[in-house]
Amino acid sequence: MTILPILEVQNVFVLSGVPEYTFVEPVEYTRLLVALRTDGRSVVIEGPSGIGKTTSVIKAITDAGLAERVLSLSARKNDDIAFIRDLPRQLPLGTVVIDDFHRLDNDSKKELADLMKTLADEGAAHSKIIVLGIPNAGQSLISFGKDLANRIEIIQFEANPEHKINELITKGERALNVSLNIREEIVSAAQGSFYIAQMLAYHTCIRSNVLKTAVDGATTSESYESVKTHVMTSLARSFHDTSIAFARGTKLRREGRAPYLHLLYWLSQSKNWSINVDREADRHPEQRGSVSQVISKGFLAELIRSSDDIQRVLHFDSTSNTLVAQDPQFVFYIRNLSWPQFAEEVGFLSMEFPSRYDFALSFAGSDRDIAEALFRALEERELEVFYDRNEQHRILAEDVEEYLAPIYASDAQLVVCVLGPDYPKRVWTKFESAQFKQRFKSGEVIPIVLSTAPLGVFDTAAQVGHIKWDKAGGFEAQVESAVELLIGKSVDIRTRKRREAEQVIQANA
Repeated sequence: MTILPILEVQNVFVLSGVPEYTFVEPVEYTRLLVALRTDGRSVVIEGPSGIGKTTSVIKAITDAGLAERVLSLSARKNDDIAFIRDLPRQLPLGTVVIDDFHRLDNDSKKELADLMKTLADEGAAHSKIIVLGIPNAGQSLISFGKDLANRIEIIQFEANPEHKINELITKGERALNVSLNIREEIVSAAQGSFYIAQMLAYHTCIRSNVLKTAVDGATTSESYESVKTHVMTSLARSFHDTSIAFARGTKLRREGRAPYLHLLYWLSQSKNWSINVDREADRHPEQRGSVSQVISKGFLAELIRSSDDIQRVLHFDSTSNTLVAQDPQFVFYIRNLSWPQFAEEVGFLSMEFPSRYDFALSFAGSDRDIAEALFRALEERELEVFYDRNEQHRILAEDVEEYLAPIYASDAQLVVCVLGPDYPKRVWTKFESAQFKQRFKSGEVIPIVLSTAPLGVFDTAAQVGHIKWDKAGGFEAQVESAVELLIGKSVDIRTRKRREAEQVIQANA
């Protein structure tokens, strides 16, 4: 009869440190081991958190016979950053592991790149540099010297296949002599993350009171939903306020398109825990303007820089415009949020928008100053506005009439037409007004009537409520007043449509 060693659950399904009983070699492990055994060859390991980078490096260093002299450094620590900068003057180094490489400044990265090149050219057996970072960490190093590409080993750790997650759980079950009744759900929820699998297995055991190896064997009897709820409640203590702060951005615009909220939502849907914000904005044209604004104006980078709590879970690489989640527990948390409920708690009207644009501007060229000012003010409020000058690059090589017609006919929630004396005389304003003329009756066209244009000229506009604009009055004050009225109308429409949708859902329930 085999006598099982009695192990405690926290030492089997490990939440911090290197697992001893549940270590599983990732797919890339053999390549990592060979690279470590190659003299002079530095190694860059890139990929999201929680998939086994650090654990694999520690194990591989031992297996490669390099554990005698290991120095572990982190770009999160100021003292370590100073030491990293001085590495070229510290030879021989032994084995140096640099974690969170992406946090280093460009000067430090360049010095590391030069040192790696030197070690490779000399085939140095006395020094080995191992860098760990987010996706594209290797490319950022190569950008400081193209000739470095063939001198270092860049290993991409991606989501582990399900059979690897299954192997981890099997090892844990054997060590604790327990059968996890929800192992399939854990494998699916882990989405390739060793850490998330460890975390869910650990909490399943805790909730089933399996605190150590079961001498007579045991089977858990938890539902996955109960375990998930338990974990989410625990994680909320760490991540709820941070998530709220990020989603609100630098200033909450409850009527806006919620760019930070959507960035977080898109990140939660990403399989590799990172998103290129430019590509995501292109995939979601209804958010493109608001997201592009917070990126191009540096608001996103500044938001992350200004908060230690946000920095602990998110990193933004402004060179590649990549947003990366740095904590596997945070990833699990945002993946399992009730997003409509979360959006409401943040303070937004909703996450859904009935139209691609909130507003489309129609005006004659002589009144561009008013249109431009309205566009800028509405854009600052994180709203999507069709304004011709801002979309010229998209109109290029397109049939202009085919491109513009649907925008004024239906793609914009509201059409704002600036009615000055030249409006009826211009070809394009005649074309645009023909597209939205039928929308006057449904209250989806808001005329701004200039004092220099008699209202009688615009028969249809005279029949609906409009905004008066005094050409002799204060320009900025009138812009501000008009914007508040426009936003109020937009909010009313969105609120009404949301209530109608909720009533339909309730009626069909």
